[in-house]
Amino acid sequence: MFFFRRPDIGPLLEQSDALLDAGEAARALEAADEAVRTAPRNASAHERRGAALAELGRPEDALAAYERALSLDRKSPAALLGAADLLVGSLREEPEALERGLGLCVRGAKLARKLRDARLEAEFALLEGVALNELGNPREALARIDAALATLGRDLDGLLERGIALFECCRFDEARRQFEDVLAAAPDEPWAHHYLGLLAERHGEAAEAQRRFRAAQRLAPEEFPPPVTLTEKEFDAVLEAAIGRLPEPVRRYLGNVAIAVEPFPAEGDLAGGDVSPTVLGLFRGSPLAEKASMDPWAHFPSSIVLYQRNLERFAEDREDLIEQIDVTLIHEVGHFLGFDEDDLAERGLD
Repeated sequence: MFFFRRPDIGPLLEQSDALLDAGEAARALEAADEAVRTAPRNASAHERRGAALAELGRPEDALAAYERALSLDRKSPAALLGAADLLVGSLREEPEALERGLGLCVRGAKLARKLRDARLEAEFALLEGVALNELGNPREALARIDAALATLGRDLDGLLERGIALFECCRFDEARRQFEDVLAAAPDEPWAHHYLGLLAERHGEAAEAQRRFRAAQRLAPEEFPPPVTLTEKEFDAVLEAAIGRLPEPVRRYLGNVAIAVEPFPAEGDLAGGDVSPTVLGLFRGSPLAEKASMDPWAHFPSSIVLYQRNLERFAEDREDLIEQIDVTLIHEVGHFLGFDEDDLAERGLD
């Protein structure tokens, strides 16, 4: 009779954990790699490998390791949390990554409830809130963040994300208080300074806004490079050129549509929180097809507005700014022609 003895990789896993806690991610990865070589079908070994790779700034490799762990044990809480954190954090540029991360958060929270692990459930809820914020659902995000903070207490990442959700919901006074609360505990938090700059700008406090923006740029220059700026005359010229590049039939339809430039959305543009304060442009009025309807409201003049400060902060450089003005104009013209957000996304104009 033959007996198979499962290899004991416990010491290697403990070694990897200890090295990671000590800030020695490269050595932690070596221990995790040895654990994987010893027990290639052990989910915990791949999960530790993912944790070390994430710490080393290799998010794609880390995600692959976490996914391998989940293929071996789909109920691994650490692998679910690690993968969700990467998809919602480091890899969140693509909406597909955020949607995947959101799905993992829902799975993870359900598992945590079964395990009766309130803190783990709160960690998944907080990540879910981050994903919902990024996907443009700040009200849902706020509910999940508040649920997380009920367990996590004064978690600064959670408080910061709560401030962002409040800002996106256009609850500006509450957002200001939240960001000031974050800075009381962490004076060098760049995102809190940045959002306080946006809030000061909205209130016409130009000097305070610039002070906050400079603080954010000083603390996180890669996240907050100096914005590209155009004079009003330069911006108008770029917009005029963008209008000239529209197809001639479209320009004919726009004959009675006012096209304006404003620095950022006024309170009336935000529809009580249904429109983000950082929106790049907006179509006001009724789509073209409704102009012939019997609805008297449809006959009011339509307009397109581009928000110069938001566009300048969004763009990476002057060339990108010119491109974003083009894209935003076409996006809003699309709304005038009757396309919804899904239609525009299919055409690469979201």
